[in-house]
Amino acid sequence: MPRFDLSPAELRNYRPEVAEPADFDEFWAMTLAEHRPAADPVLTPVAAGLSLVDVYDVTFAGFEGHPIKAWLLLPKDVSTPLAGVVEYVGYGGGRGLPHERLAWVNAGYAYLLMDTRGQGSVWGSGGDTPDPVGAAPSAPGFMTRGIESPETYYYRRVFTDAVAAVEVMRGLPQVDPEKVAVTGGSQGGGITIAVAGLVGGLVAAMPDVPFLCHYERAVGLTDRDPYNEIVRYLAVHRGAEQGVFQTLSYFDGVNFARRATAPALFSVGHLDLTCPPSTVFAAYHHWAGAPSEIVEYSYNDHEGGGQLHWVKQAGWLGARV
Repeated sequence: MPRFDLSPAELRNYRPEVAEPADFDEFWAMTLAEHRPAADPVLTPVAAGLSLVDVYDVTFAGFEGHPIKAWLLLPKDVSTPLAGVVEYVGYGGGRGLPHERLAWVNAGYAYLLMDTRGQGSVWGSGGDTPDPVGAAPSAPGFMTRGIESPETYYYRRVFTDAVAAVEVMRGLPQVDPEKVAVTGGSQGGGITIAVAGLVGGLVAAMPDVPFLCHYERAVGLTDRDPYNEIVRYLAVHRGAEQGVFQTLSYFDGVNFARRATAPALFSVGHLDLTCPPSTVFAAYHHWAGAPSEIVEYSYNDHEGGGQLHWVKQAGWLGARV
């Protein structure tokens, strides 16, 4: 596969100006204040066949109190508060089954995997969280659901759910609330960036090959889904471009990165046609938290570093907790 984006040298200096709404902070402060009702999570023990791990089926209140599912995995017989990792799932996937996600708990962390509302039917073992909010006509997928305004856009609900997931983790007696990290790949990486820009006091953020960044460049650069859902929508809704990108500016990872306070470990594939590398570097170079690092996989597409990258994450996070 040939390189299709900027050269590696250009990527390392790529810091574009991305449109930011004047009321970005007000919008998100209002969203989190009005649409994140306080409610205790419900934890139900699950017999998952794992003798060294305690598994809980979690239901917590997300956007407007909608029930969101998650898996909580804890090392057996926890006696002291642990550092915690909250993970968000890639596009189209769901929380799957508990035994599929054992790396972080076996490394000694409390681990919470959030289901993504409405998703879980494209790959993996499925999801369990519906999205009860309707939408105007949209392209297949989730990228254009409610895109007519920031108030109705799909990712307003998802990002609010994701912030609530961190609060759930911090409220657990088995977890040290000052040692909670967030992570995820692709869509999960984009959600990670958003949460890091909305939540203070995180010990770390680890976005892998993140989606949902620098939309205008991504839409003009790749013909892969999910960004191509926006192209198909605009091909039908001619003249809607300005409004669409205005909505998306409230959800751009670059704008959340400017507000992040946690240290970050990014990853990027230089041949990534799904999340072009320049869009990842755009968020990385605007990251306000320190220190921040990015691991580059020069000959990889959207798989990035795969399981090798988890080893790098584990060592990097272990040095911070």
